Amino acid sequence: MRIIRISSEKFSEEELSYPAELIKAGNLVAFPTETVYGLGANALEGKAVRKIFAAKGRPSDNPLIVHVHEHEQIYELAKPNRVAEKLVEEFFPGPLTLVMRKKEVVPGETTGGLNTVAVRMPAHKVALKLIELSGVPIAAPSANKSGKPSPTRAEHVIEDFGNEIDCIIDAGKTRIGLESTVVDTTTYPLEILRPGAITREMLEEFFEVKVIKKSDVARSPGMKYRHYSPEADVIVLVGDTARDEMRELAERLSRDGRKVGIAAMKADEFEGIATYNLGSTLREFAERLFDALRELDRVCDVIIVEGVEEKGLGLAIMNRLSKAGRVYRV
Repeated sequence: MRIIRISSEKFSEEELSYPAELIKAGNLVAFPTETVYGLGANALEGKAVRKIFAAKGRPSDNPLIVHVHEHEQIYELAKPNRVAEKLVEEFFPGPLTLVMRKKEVVPGETTGGLNTVAVRMPAHKVALKLIELSGVPIAAPSANKSGKPSPTRAEHVIEDFGNEIDCIIDAGKTRIGLESTVVDTTTYPLEILRPGAITREMLEEFFEVKVIKKSDVARSPGMKYRHYSPEADVIVLVGDTARDEMRELAERLSRDGRKVGIAAMKADEFEGIATYNLGSTLREFAERLFDALRELDRVCDVIIVEGVEEKGLGLAIMNRLSKAGRVYRV
């Protein structure tokens, strides 16, 4: 495996020529986006896409997101309606994925056998240039083993895959830390299949929106299967008394011989226990969440996490936490 370390802002095309050639040849490359690191392959080649599923241990009916570098590519892959076109105009490039009717050029391996395709344009210079140099759209789920917390650093990708993939582009820590918002534009009201940094409130400035919490069919990544889970048990406490309850629960579990860690905002208030500070804002919380789960997982067998109100970015945070563990309202 080759690791290419570059700046996320200043880099040359030459630095990305090797991973671009790998994509063209049907191989796997892990690369940064503004959300999390992705594990990419040629979205139009079924054989290449199957390598993603094999490497991740991902169920084949769990569709992938196709990443593009320009608006024209969207029309090569999908049949966007007027609603989708408006959202592209407002939010691309950015942390938003649109589910649209697909064109025949997109293989069933990429879409999980569905007649729709999920497309986004990342707001990250390295990702955009890699797609451009590859000459093909890149299918890329998060670059982690299926079920584990998503990677926000190249070190997380190395931790999960070792030499199983061909190349990792290391451009430092990701900015947002949670995967993109996924919106189904083939229905109305629009359906948020996975919340993210483009919030419900932001989308409602343009269209009527509802949030889909459960589905028997994986209409987008993050819907049907367990995700974002460390090996440790994850317990999420939400409510006015959550911080007091977290302390009491940690003390009780510690007396029972469990190795307990706490991930919370202003975590320095919890003394004498392994902690990870999730910051003082929801933006910091989102950026640090997956790193917190991975770091505490190394030293704990129980991780207690402070939950947040399900508004704005808090909806996306709680979506990830509800899939990572058990949520209790106190």
